[in-house]
Amino acid sequence: MTLEIFSFGFMQRALVSGIAIAILCSVVGLFLVLRRYSLFGDAVAHSSFGGIAAGLLLGIYPMWTAYVVSLVSALVITRIKQKFDISGEASVAILLSSGIAIGLILISFAGGFNVDILSFLFGSILLVSVEDTVLILSLTGIILIIILLLYRELIYSTFNEEQAKVSGVPVEKINYLIVFIAGITVVTSIQLVGILLISALFVIPNITAIMYGRSFKQTSLLSIAFAVSSVIVGIFVSYLFNITPSGTIVLFSITIFGVTIGFKSMGFLEGSKINKKKLFLSNHFI
Repeated sequence: MTLEIFSFGFMQRALVSGIAIAILCSVVGLFLVLRRYSLFGDAVAHSSFGGIAAGLLLGIYPMWTAYVVSLVSALVITRIKQKFDISGEASVAILLSSGIAIGLILISFAGGFNVDILSFLFGSILLVSVEDTVLILSLTGIILIIILLLYRELIYSTFNEEQAKVSGVPVEKINYLIVFIAGITVVTSIQLVGILLISALFVIPNITAIMYGRSFKQTSLLSIAFAVSSVIVGIFVSYLFNITPSGTIVLFSITIFGVTIGFKSMGFLEGSKINKKKLFLSNHFI
């Protein structure tokens, strides 16, 4: 019975797509967490709500309008933050509330909530199509390649922005690139856990991994391992017990976090608050 589950096409697509999204969210999310932008993914996800509502209202594939609205919103709010020196928390709050407000207004024009909008709110990874799987894998591959090619620039601008500027790193362009990548990642991940839980994939595995006090590379690998295991177990358990995959995935991720907290309280783990200096230095030697 257990092995038969993986013979179903929809389960295969869910697992492949889920693993790809887990890897993408943990990698991109680590840069956001270290930049004190933990809730940025959540804000972009809520802004995409307006794009999804617009797509449903206009009869356009909602994911395309979500990509456009999310990217434009993220880039605009980043520009406003830089130009007017608005704090990161305030800019995130503006982006989050505006996306929800626009989405609710557009939904009211469309006659209220329906099954489609609810699937975007809460995720529908078991219903992912072949086309969606190909899109997810393609975007994951492209984004990871970009991160690998610009790895040193991303590291320097994340850990020491001033030093990066002195070293000739185009920090402002890198910051916009991070925002752009985060926007694409968020919308791509909506099908896994939905708009309401998207920040969990960005934040929880990374915060858990950081608590182990390892180097940046080791922290990245730990985060990926936690995220992927949460997705696999979450999808598997949700199918067996006929419960929502998104909630199960997030709950298992929180369980891993709770176990880590337990290990730390018993003295099995050293460190670690988010020590950017330690992560930065260890990245050069480990």
